[in-house]
Amino acid sequence: MTIEVAYERRGAGEPLVLIHGIGHHWRAWEPVLDRLAEHHDVIAIDLPGFGRSPVPPGGMPDGMPQTVAAVAQWLDEQGLHRPHVAGNSLGGAIALELAAAGVVASATAISPAGFWTRRHMRYALIVLTAMRWGTLLPQPVVRANMRPSRTRALAFAMLMRHPGRLDAERAVSDALALRGAAGFRPVARAAARGYEFRGVPSVPVTVAWGDRDRILLPRQAGTARERLPQARHVTLPGCGHVPMSDDPALLAEVILATTAARSA
Repeated sequence: MTIEVAYERRGAGEPLVLIHGIGHHWRAWEPVLDRLAEHHDVIAIDLPGFGRSPVPPGGMPDGMPQTVAAVAQWLDEQGLHRPHVAGNSLGGAIALELAAAGVVASATAISPAGFWTRRHMRYALIVLTAMRWGTLLPQPVVRANMRPSRTRALAFAMLMRHPGRLDAERAVSDALALRGAAGFRPVARAAARGYEFRGVPSVPVTVAWGDRDRILLPRQAGTARERLPQARHVTLPGCGHVPMSDDPALLAEVILATTAARSA
């Protein structure tokens, strides 16, 4: 499957591809982009059906194997042979799958999907779907709701420990990305069929989990430790499900430690 991918690119060095979570877009990585670009050619992508990337002509990939194959093909078409990769949530699972397929140099998975029980999976999808419903109000209402800091904090409290660190412009952008995510329902349906990560990566892997994650609960980090004993496991203190805004300096450090392990 050939896919069209929108992206933001900064920096120079070994390529590092950043993959967002369900309903998000490349701007999820904005707080850490410049830090990472000091060391890498950073490519933050919009997955198919999210952000500025359209749904592929044949429809959304039907499940994780097809999604990973499509992303791997796009990397190859762009001349990004064995890049480093980091992903959050859905993007974290994709990063791990790419590592297990041997097509990346290293992977940093931040609160990755695929280590849940069915109950926890259903909980996460219910919360994320409810958040998306909140963005389906008329756009002027969504924009107005994102201006006051109090309503911004309420809107993003499930995703971040410190939602007040989002400014109004970024909050509007994130809300409209969730609203317009044509790939949201197909990806959610595919996850509901029972995706689990069971791969065995042969490259340096870090799994990082915010200890205040309210979407993919921190106890899932224990499952990740059991399934990936060879990986480096890191707790992100005071961080939620999307820690890029909660502690950008710490997250950049975690990612760069992983890419440096491969370089070493």
